[in-house]
Amino acid sequence: MVSRLKIHSGLRLWEFPDQYVIEPTDGSSASCLDISRLDGSMKLIDQVAECNSLRVPKIRSIFGVVGMLKLLAGSYLVVVTESESVGSFLGHPIYKINSLKFLPCDHSLENPHEEQKKMETDDYSRLLSVAERTTGLYFSYEINLTLTAQRLHDLGDESKLLPLWRQAEPRFLWNNYMLEVLIDNKTIFLNPASRFHSFQTAIGRDIVDITLIARRCSRRNGTRMWRRGADPDGYVANFVESEQIVRMNGYTSSFVQIRGSMPFMWEQIVDLTYKPKFEIVQPEEAARIAERHFLDLRKKYGSVLAVDLVNKHGGEGRLSERFAGAMQHITGDDVRYLHFDFHHICGHIHFERLAILYEQMEDFLEKNGYFLLNEKGEKMKEQLGIVRTNCIDCLDRTNVTQSMIGRKLLELQLKRIGVFGAEETIRSHQNFDECYKILWANHGDDISIQYSGTPALKGDFVRYGQRTIQGVLQDGWNALARYYLNNFADGTKQDAIDLVQGHYIVAVSRDMAPVPRKRGLEAVANFPVALTVILISFWFATMSVKQVGSGYKHLLFSLVWAGISVAVAALVRANGRIFCNRPSLHKPRS
Repeated sequence: MVSRLKIHSGLRLWEFPDQYVIEPTDGSSASCLDISRLDGSMKLIDQVAECNSLRVPKIRSIFGVVGMLKLLAGSYLVVVTESESVGSFLGHPIYKINSLKFLPCDHSLENPHEEQKKMETDDYSRLLSVAERTTGLYFSYEINLTLTAQRLHDLGDESKLLPLWRQAEPRFLWNNYMLEVLIDNKTIFLNPASRFHSFQTAIGRDIVDITLIARRCSRRNGTRMWRRGADPDGYVANFVESEQIVRMNGYTSSFVQIRGSMPFMWEQIVDLTYKPKFEIVQPEEAARIAERHFLDLRKKYGSVLAVDLVNKHGGEGRLSERFAGAMQHITGDDVRYLHFDFHHICGHIHFERLAILYEQMEDFLEKNGYFLLNEKGEKMKEQLGIVRTNCIDCLDRTNVTQSMIGRKLLELQLKRIGVFGAEETIRSHQNFDECYKILWANHGDDISIQYSGTPALKGDFVRYGQRTIQGVLQDGWNALARYYLNNFADGTKQDAIDLVQGHYIVAVSRDMAPVPRKRGLEAVANFPVALTVILISFWFATMSVKQVGSGYKHLLFSLVWAGISVAVAALVRANGRIFCNRPSLHKPRS
């Protein structure tokens, strides 16, 4: 029998000069985890060694061990330093991670390579600081958050006895890569999920508990402009599984839907323009990649209804046409493709016209249903298929649409349980209706913040049931914020994501090539400096023009300064991509 570090509540971290010791604080007899700061090795010990004047530890409270990350100069232990209880999942408490910390280990390696030390200090340490600010991670000490209620119920008796990491769905395990060392050392860990929201309200004498949980796939995780489309294996960007769970009167029911980028290789590389051009990569591979993607969905979810919300014309239209073409080779009894031009039909304010879309998918939803357990825990219904929704970002239009679908299914569930009458709707109960709108609005905002850096657009409709002037103005501000983040911040954030999730493996050997350094114009390209030069040159040109009457030399100066301003502006415009903040761990296309 293998001993393990069991995490039930808080932990105490002892930081000695030569070791870290993690000790449970719940009074149990569980072992302590000893991690050497000399070579990063781990072992389980019965208790913390006695302290003396030469070994005075720094003691801090932590709330979980996320994993271990191997870099050039050594390893880093990743721990949760702040967390808060935010609700429950199927009766088990859920915690939100408010703060992460990367603690250095084995940095006493003999004769570290100078280039490695410089790269660790200059590059990777900065990325770890970005990773420490990761938002939207949740965990439980008691239940596996990576599985839906239906999959948890269907686990066999043997599977239920396995430790949480053996039950987990790797796609939705944010720290899957960093856990490898802990798994090898047979220690237990946390299983962060993406998003979690819930509320409780009363309908008459009945108390209804609604939970909405989002699980983000880590296979093609990243930021809005640096993770688009699919990879050659069919894994798509911004793939999120949203599960809506209702519990009342002993019944438990859930409904799952998914979102994800259009499943073929396409990109939209930032170049300082407000809306960069869409580019389809290897179009001849689109059908094969889409087929692989939907084959995986069928295995995991059953029948699939793919709802495509993008525009029929323009740049989006080219992508939609490619998607529809690829789906011609896939659609059948268990896969169906449905295009709905959201902007053309609904515009910017008439979102009630989504009823047209619901009429087209109603038969699929009724046929494939939802998951339902009765008071005895017996399965009465199961969900047999999934609705897959996408727009360009799979954020704004997608969230409005998914909230509509979730509302319709929740009404069906409440009628089935016997809470609602045949003609009763959520809107019949004002408090319930308002709470439900806020639930989905917060859900959409949090998914959007993680992918784009800002709350979702069109969130006022989800939150209030109608478009508002304040909401339109807020959308304008968020659009500008997205432009700034996409062009000047997300490249570094993408590198941090790739580093901690194992999409980029650090070359530890001296014989392996380091991260490629920028050369030529790319090495000196700096947009703030270029903008400063343009503005100063323009200002001097303007001042010189005003003094032309006192001598022709001022006209010459004006032309020179104007020429510098125009030349720098033209240089930036022609080379917009390299003036943006781009990922450096994976070389993007020029």
